[in-house]
Amino acid sequence: MERVKLSETLEFSRLIYGMWRLGDDSDTSPAHVERKIQACLDQGITTFDQADIYGGYAAEAVLGGALKANPALRSKMEIVTKCDIVAPMGRYADAKVKYYDTSRAHIERAVEYSLADMGIETIDLLLIHRPDPFMDHQETGAALDDLVKSGKVRNVGVSNFRPWDWELLQSAMSGKLVTNQIEISLKEISPFTNGDLAFHQRLGTKLMAWSPLGGGSLITEGGPLGKIMDELALEHGVDRSAVAVAFLLAHPAKLLPVMGTNNVERVSRISDALKVNLDRQTWYRLYEAALGQEVP
Repeated sequence: MERVKLSETLEFSRLIYGMWRLGDDSDTSPAHVERKIQACLDQGITTFDQADIYGGYAAEAVLGGALKANPALRSKMEIVTKCDIVAPMGRYADAKVKYYDTSRAHIERAVEYSLADMGIETIDLLLIHRPDPFMDHQETGAALDDLVKSGKVRNVGVSNFRPWDWELLQSAMSGKLVTNQIEISLKEISPFTNGDLAFHQRLGTKLMAWSPLGGGSLITEGGPLGKIMDELALEHGVDRSAVAVAFLLAHPAKLLPVMGTNNVERVSRISDALKVNLDRQTWYRLYEAALGQEVP
């Protein structure tokens, strides 16, 4: 599988396995989780996406169970995790309200929790999960720089940031933010024209794309978009999800789709998207259907 360079010290597989539902599976045993990881590795998918809040602050520990049972897995993986969302559940059950916390103290504490829960020594990529309206960018930027210097985190980035959020945080850092993880799919096409994608293309930043299947809605999509997806799926001998992901892979920005499923058989088919090559006109057929009208 193609590898994509995000920084001098970080390369990702072009497709990423998202673990936001890992703790929701009926079977969270280390052996079952290892089967999912191995199904990814067998396809060349080596990058795994986590967040402290996933599974009510429990999904990282589920992954950690598998890594502790088979420590050899860690050297084959790049692990992404996120922090700054505080919700009244799990370790933050006493919180009076859901909020974002980008203070140095919270970020450092979250990293310690993540390292302990996953049983690892270093996080390959730490993302600030959501833009924080109460952020002190100087404090947050310095905290991220110091985490990289400490060796506890190899690289840092953000998630769901708009260009101005990115520029504010980056202005307070000596190191570089290496990626932004945003929602983008045939159900969420606004980044193609609202400046988000253009901003990062200009910088040369590789974007991670979350919810590339529109939260699963593209699997059952009807109308013109569903019809075109079915046509292309039949032509390439794949299912609809592969077509939806191929739409993102075709873009010259080198988007990195984050795919999440708990079904091991579906996990083993994630790389089917690589079998679908879309030319410009076919890409625009899908885009037009998603837009709901002819392009201007």
